[in-house]
Amino acid sequence: MDNIDLMNFWITSANEDYDTMLYMKAGKKNTWCLFMGQMVIEKLLKALYAKNNITEPYAPKSHALLYLAQKINLTVTETQKLYLNEITRFNLNSRYDDYKREFSSKCTDKYTEEQINKIEEVKKWLENLLKE
Repeated sequence: MDNIDLMNFWITSANEDYDTMLYMKAGKKNTWCLFMGQMVIEKLLKALYAKNNITEPYAPKSHALLYLAQKINLTVTETQKLYLNEITRFNLNSRYDDYKREFSSKCTDKYTEEQINKIEEVKKWLENLLKE
């Protein structure tokens, strides 16, 4: 797969995960909703990595969003750094039972909506970079 094919693969997968995130939100499955939101951002970052790396388009195997952004050499604002670090936590907190119990109590509808707004802001930023 060349870098553009891989980029398109990640974009398609991110869009599917975004739809799943919205479905989980509608079903009040807030921890899984935020987990899927983290996956959306991770996959868009991996799409950017593929786009920018013609000879080695395969991104590092990591869920750490700020790390991935740094590997792409993105210019990241302090707010974006905070968002990326916070969104990264949704991957671990939703995946492991001991974290999930603690995290699920935090995931009220209000908290989830606030985090979805951050996810969507980052998503738009990354999508704009992919169009450049």
